[in-house]
Amino acid sequence: MIPGKKTLSVRRSIHIHARPKEVWREFETLDRMSAWWGALSGTPEAGKPKGQRLVTYELRPGGRIEMEILLDGKPFRYGGPVIALRPAKELTIENDWIPNQGWKNPTFITLKLTPAHGGTLVELFHYGFERTGPDFSNEHESYETGWGMTQLKALKQILLKTTDRRAPNARTFEQ
Repeated sequence: MIPGKKTLSVRRSIHIHARPKEVWREFETLDRMSAWWGALSGTPEAGKPKGQRLVTYELRPGGRIEMEILLDGKPFRYGGPVIALRPAKELTIENDWIPNQGWKNPTFITLKLTPAHGGTLVELFHYGFERTGPDFSNEHESYETGWGMTQLKALKQILLKTTDRRAPNARTFEQ
């Protein structure tokens, strides 16, 4: 699922010199996913691009993926069920606060892998803010600030190390 043109969305992307199947391996287990999706660059606080903790990871249709950050100094969880799963291509979840903090409907988070330029374009889309209620514009703005590149850069670093181990003479690429 990818947002439409009129959908309020946040998009972050990174190019990784690895095939989509190689990138997808880092999605396959809680430990592998935690290494990058749960990567931190400081205290994980709402509205700051310092990462998040991955607390639940059930990679199957209908499985749950939940993360945790601090909001006003208290731990808050968010996430939801897996609604689209296409290995080596796409992972989409519904996303809401747990418990709900007043949103009328959840947003969606999609991670999309596309072959590109001899590697993989990894795109993160967080969208559907207009579904959350009358304050949707401010919700969107706060997530635009809050989503950084922490997770995608961590994924790229993991794959650079994996590629270097498999092929010691392989060329490395700068970020």
